[in-house]
Amino acid sequence: MSDALYLHPPGVICAAGHTLDELREAVFAAAPSGVAENTTVWPGHALHLGAVRGELPSVTHLPIEARSRNNALLLAALAQVRGDVDAAIARHGAGRIGVVLGTSTSGIGESETAIAAFEREGALPADFHVGQQELGSPAAALAGLLGLGGPCYVVSTACSSGAKALASGARLIKAGLCDAMLVGGVDALCGMTVAGFTALESVDAARCRPMGAARSGINIGEGAALFLLDRAPSAVRLSGYGESSDAHHISAPEPTGRGALAAMRAALDRAGLTPGDIDYLNLHGTATPQNDAMESRAVAELFGLDLPCSSTKPLTGHALGAAGAIEAAIAWLTVAGDGRLPVHHVDGGRDADLPAISLVRPGQRLARPPRHVMSNSFAFGGNNASLILSHG
Repeated sequence: MSDALYLHPPGVICAAGHTLDELREAVFAAAPSGVAENTTVWPGHALHLGAVRGELPSVTHLPIEARSRNNALLLAALAQVRGDVDAAIARHGAGRIGVVLGTSTSGIGESETAIAAFEREGALPADFHVGQQELGSPAAALAGLLGLGGPCYVVSTACSSGAKALASGARLIKAGLCDAMLVGGVDALCGMTVAGFTALESVDAARCRPMGAARSGINIGEGAALFLLDRAPSAVRLSGYGESSDAHHISAPEPTGRGALAAMRAALDRAGLTPGDIDYLNLHGTATPQNDAMESRAVAELFGLDLPCSSTKPLTGHALGAAGAIEAAIAWLTVAGDGRLPVHHVDGGRDADLPAISLVRPGQRLARPPRHVMSNSFAFGGNNASLILSHG
């Protein structure tokens, strides 16, 4: 049996697109879209956020403890891959399929609404259950809905969660604990995260500007991306993953990029590749001064200055626990594509004090379809993850 693990076409919903086709159009376009000014998530504050607009699937058929916007986003992603999931259940049996997801908010937004109602009315709403904010809710909801019996849990390591969920799923299959996994990430916008990052002085009121001279922080976003991972051949393989921890600071990255380098090198080693084999890198690229400085140093040290790179967060926003999974979907589109590369949008010009890594320009493409693509996700506490997706 081949040891290769394949990522089937993902289901995805985010500010940049409600389907994989819509996301493809957004990330290769010359002009940015997706992120937009929002005054509803944190009333009284006008901020650019990566909000998903429009109607989401109903969650009324789920147990009350699973009824959240977070899980509605997850159901929207599931609907796009349901055919592949049902085929995998028929192929492997429900007991041999597990779920690992990344999240950081789960149903905190529902708790915010319920507490506000309690303050007004003296009672919690009848449709509220404290389990809605439990971090394991998304994985439990998905496994329960599909009747899956394999390992089921959530990874919550802040902004690396979604990427680490893919690595965790691969390890479970390789350990023989299951034959297929549903892996990805989901996070919903809520007031707590927007206010919290604002208190850290890490939020830009305008569209974020990764690697830009005028960058001042992130645009928080929301969304979900869900993959079926197994050994059945598909267009894209999960060929490498690497994880590390800086143990440097609770919210600031280790400035030299030591931890980021360790994660990227571990992913290359696991894939049996060298830096020269990578055709494109999706940057973590948050547009905070410290993260961009650290990441550009690490990328320049490992890859030099010629590897095409871009951050797609000006399109999606920073979807926190879902970011690594959504950006893995963008990497999937790039590997399965024709040589087009996700555009790096930076308003106001790039920071000349950072290493001059090669940021993808509108219309830039490779002379051939890419063979190997890397995606970086770095989190609070110096929790780092790098993924490598390769042509199947």
